Amino acid sequence: MSSKSAAAIDRAKAQGRAALIGYLPAGYPDVQSSIDAGIAMARNGADLIEIGIPYSDPVMDGAVIQAATTEAIANGFRVASVFDVVAGITAATDAAVLVMTYWNPVMRMGVDEFSRRLAEAGGAGLITPDLIPDEAAEWFEASDKYGLDRVFLVAPSSTPERLAMTVEASRGFVYAVSIMGVTGARQSVSSAAEKVVADTHAAGAERVCVGLGVSTADHVREIAAYADGVIVGTALVAAIRDGGVDAVAQLTKNLSAGLGRATAQA
Repeated sequence: MSSKSAAAIDRAKAQGRAALIGYLPAGYPDVQSSIDAGIAMARNGADLIEIGIPYSDPVMDGAVIQAATTEAIANGFRVASVFDVVAGITAATDAAVLVMTYWNPVMRMGVDEFSRRLAEAGGAGLITPDLIPDEAAEWFEASDKYGLDRVFLVAPSSTPERLAMTVEASRGFVYAVSIMGVTGARQSVSSAAEKVVADTHAAGAERVCVGLGVSTADHVREIAAYADGVIVGTALVAAIRDGGVDAVAQLTKNLSAGLGRATAQA
């Protein structure tokens, strides 16, 4: 089954670099702005776009993303609006667009219904931080039916058995969490990330992307030396908060400057 995420990462690899994946919450500060920001990321060097569904109890998110999702919900964001955001970005760009969501909103809408609407909107698939492969039977079925990517997470704490199971279950790429804890910009990205990536590749993953704590071109450069893709979230959310879509465009351009494999190894 073809994978939009894999194709986007492979295009970057063919250019001798890691892929840049940018995250923004849907509906922040409003639906149209999140569409415009997604398009701006794609036009300024992002290969994949990750659109988060604002959630009332975001266990994984740090303060910046929590504040943004709380505001989006307060502004009347509805889960179904995520399909408008995805469709708006995919209509205007070639970027692969994934939705990152806790599992509860998908269950509430119905796994098949959610998957169908995501595919119709041109979405590539789902990143599911709190869903483990052992509990994902319904998602396996729907994602196969609608040709969607399944991105599961691995962490420094993942056992070899868990790594193998997650690699087997994932389609598109595997999302490696660089540190234990919540999202947020950090001074340096933990060295644990490099080991997680190596272990996940060794477990059979073709593509491993690293997120959590990536906020500067230097971080991007550091991770691009060993990962297939670099995921930036908090820094982009802060950019749209402080400077709107133009700031997102500028930061994406700066981050993408850190991507060349050659510079990473120099």
